[in-house]
Amino acid sequence: MPPVSRALPRLFAFAAAAAAALPALASPTTAELDASIRKNRMGTLIVLAPPGTPIKVAQTRHEFWFGAALTSGAFNGRLSPADTERYRAVFLANFNAAVTENALKWLDMEPQQGVVNYGTVAAILDWTKRNHLPLRGHNVFWGVPKWVQPWVQSLDNDSLHRTLEARARDIGSRYRGMFAEYDLNNEMIHGNYYADRLGPGITLEMARWLREEDPDARLFVNDYDILTGKRLDDYVAHIRSLLAMGVPLAGIGVQGHLHADTFDREELQHALDVLAQFHLPIRITEFNLPGQRSVYYEHRELTLTEAQEEARARDLADYYRICFAHPAVAGILMWGFWEGADWIPASALYRRDWSPTPSALAYRDLVFRQWWTNWEGQAGSDGRCVVPAFFGQYEVTIGGRTTTTSLRQQDGTTTVSLP
Repeated sequence: MPPVSRALPRLFAFAAAAAAALPALASPTTAELDASIRKNRMGTLIVLAPPGTPIKVAQTRHEFWFGAALTSGAFNGRLSPADTERYRAVFLANFNAAVTENALKWLDMEPQQGVVNYGTVAAILDWTKRNHLPLRGHNVFWGVPKWVQPWVQSLDNDSLHRTLEARARDIGSRYRGMFAEYDLNNEMIHGNYYADRLGPGITLEMARWLREEDPDARLFVNDYDILTGKRLDDYVAHIRSLLAMGVPLAGIGVQGHLHADTFDREELQHALDVLAQFHLPIRITEFNLPGQRSVYYEHRELTLTEAQEEARARDLADYYRICFAHPAVAGILMWGFWEGADWIPASALYRRDWSPTPSALAYRDLVFRQWWTNWEGQAGSDGRCVVPAFFGQYEVTIGGRTTTTSLRQQDGTTTVSLP
């Protein structure tokens, strides 16, 4: 299990014990998904050592992204110092990847022309770099009209074109090599002010401008109501049109906002299967359960009953299991995890007082117990240990000496030895 701050060990000891008591899902579908997880998410660590040498294999991080959004308040002073410290510690104890919730959005950075707030993004980048967290940049542009600043909408076409180029080049040059990936232009199938004004080719220009400044930038599309099936066909057509245009897409983002109290398992599986045709990594970029179609979105003061909390924990485990089992999915990022900074408070893993919900316990049971590799044994008579292991990072101790290694999905097997 990853390091936990000194303020949290008692909380997480309780969480681990309670997670073990949660009722297990026993449907045939669960068994099939678990088999797929073993097939798609595990490889082989081979440890070479003299026969009989004691060996320990301890996972320290997953390769798959189990992430969450970072609230700006934990990096711009709006949260209290105590909540900021706890927020960051709980994040590190639970997640291995991050995404900017609002800090990079153009509307947030430059609400008034020429007055740009770079400070929050800089603070987030500094913290994620120090803690070795890959960070998604959400988002460079957001063309849904209500999210386009009035000053941008007031520009004539030539000025709009120049301003979009300046924004793309500024992000590309200022943050070159710092973001693991970007959402290029958010929610285009739900509105694209820029294309309406300047033509569909503007998306290709946005990508070209940014990548001229940061050639290694990985650009994603990102949209919602896809995993519900309601806009899946539209999204497929949209992705095809962008690829045909030459937009260098590196991946597909699908938001998990638009569920209700629960979710349709068949629709989720079907949507992932359909999107896999593009042979691009899929990120579930903005996951909440309950979601926007639940009563908890309109009435955020409402809380779940104990029975509803237990049902949500089972639903969350099913959701993660379906996604983790799917070979095209490369990560899931929650859109908030703490009730004090979650746009749908009832969907948070942790309550306002930082106590874990049953969903937090179910999440940790999956990620850090069921899908986590710790092994102890001895080298065999042939001087080898063959350990099935989840893809990720490891500490391997051979006869009292420790080294680190990575087991990557693209390799399948890693061999470890000491001189």
